[in-house]
Amino acid sequence: MKGIILAGGSGTRLYPITKGESKQLVPVYDKPMIYYPLSVLMQAGIRDILIITTREDQPSFKRLLEDGKKLGVKLSYVIQPSPDGLAQAFLLGREFIGDEPCAMVLGDNIFFGNDFEKLLKEAIVNAENGKATIFGYQVKDPERFGIMEIDESESGTYVVSVEEKPTEPKSDYAITGLYFYPKGVSDEAALVRPSARGELEITSLNAQYLAQGKLKACLLGDGYTWFDTGTFDSLIDAANMIRSVEENKDKIVCCPEAIAYEKKWLSKDEVLESAKVMRKNKYGQYLSRLVEKRRK
Repeated sequence: MKGIILAGGSGTRLYPITKGESKQLVPVYDKPMIYYPLSVLMQAGIRDILIITTREDQPSFKRLLEDGKKLGVKLSYVIQPSPDGLAQAFLLGREFIGDEPCAMVLGDNIFFGNDFEKLLKEAIVNAENGKATIFGYQVKDPERFGIMEIDESESGTYVVSVEEKPTEPKSDYAITGLYFYPKGVSDEAALVRPSARGELEITSLNAQYLAQGKLKACLLGDGYTWFDTGTFDSLIDAANMIRSVEENKDKIVCCPEAIAYEKKWLSKDEVLESAKVMRKNKYGQYLSRLVEKRRK
């Protein structure tokens, strides 16, 4: 299973903050924004990950994440020449994806909740069985998002329709920026035609899977939090939530090194090496405590 983080775009909604750096490198409380979507793919057990960036921002991502070895993963990079829609990611990543299923997460999305890893594993099983999975979250302003109309019955939850930023939404379930697709997604994306705004819409790609009877929905209910950190308010809301959770639980939320250590992708010495670099802050101190707890 391959993974993609789409971290391109100009981030104009966050100007002037993002005039000098990529939105996905802006801090959300105690870590760069991209750590959060990266942690989602890692929780799913995905280690081979492609990061799609703008040409000018790619050196900054490489300086931060390097080849991923220190985080227990393998990172590759590709440039998005222009922001032509989310479905474009599967065309840019065609060679990387090859003939494997692929998950994509947007670089400005934050997910947090109990048993989230279980839901991710279910989406992987769907992909391996030829089905795509989209994740729904109830919002108060559905006209801002791609929306899924659903039918919930005793036999399960089914997607009835998908629509991009509708003026009259058929439901309040937003389609979040996390998608799992079966092998062949690049071929499927190549069939997507530009929308009225000239973009290769991910909603159009999802509609193709729906028409084939291959689209499943996973609804994130109580106990889950999702942030699309593309506005000033959502950015501060996410930071406050992360701070509150970390203070209450005495842990670092969405910590790639901790996830890799728990999955045995990093040794205790490798984690301690990272901890040493950050020993003057609570992030590094948490990594040290994590290793010490395992030793006892």
